Amino acid sequence: MVASRLHLVRHGEVHNPKRVLYGRLPDYHLSRAGRKMASAASDHIASLDRSVAGLYSSPLERAQESAEPFAEHFGLTPEIDIRLIEPTNVFEGTQMRRSLLNPVNWWHLRQPSLPSWGEPYASIAERMLGMMAEAWRSVDDGDLVMVSHQAPIWITHLRVAGLPLRHDPRTRRCALSSVTSFELVGDVWREVDYAEPAATGGAVDVGAV
Repeated sequence: MVASRLHLVRHGEVHNPKRVLYGRLPDYHLSRAGRKMASAASDHIASLDRSVAGLYSSPLERAQESAEPFAEHFGLTPEIDIRLIEPTNVFEGTQMRRSLLNPVNWWHLRQPSLPSWGEPYASIAERMLGMMAEAWRSVDDGDLVMVSHQAPIWITHLRVAGLPLRHDPRTRRCALSSVTSFELVGDVWREVDYAEPAATGGAVDVGAV
């Protein structure tokens, strides 16, 4: 037996008043609104009336905090997995708009198809799909919930859809506390649902590239 469905959940809003591109930096926690978003995502999964057999989280604080409502609701202990983490990027710790005004940084944008500013898209897809397949086969039945970040979830969507991994990060369909759901049929992943259960109007969402 294997899992029934796998949900990739993005973390909620982060307290980030300076609008820093925080990437993998420590000590970036959910805002009050972010905690409500995470709860909304958990409520959404619960409303599907499906059993949840496993809960996983990126090691970053904002992801672990977003996993807490799922842990409480389904009585699960999150398993921390590095493969769900935010990709690296050279702009981490800066304000992106200011960084792009500096000609010294333009070199990092020379190859957007890779991308040249951080972890290759192909690497992100490989680690995410590898982790998903491993977890899928680790349970006898039920759904899996994995709390991750915008870029890994969107790259997974593109790879599963058979689309080019190169894209404009500003066009990602992966809102805060959104839920992107997949099923594995044989050896082929397919995306079966996308939901935005949380109210995100006015949210600060500038944490990564």
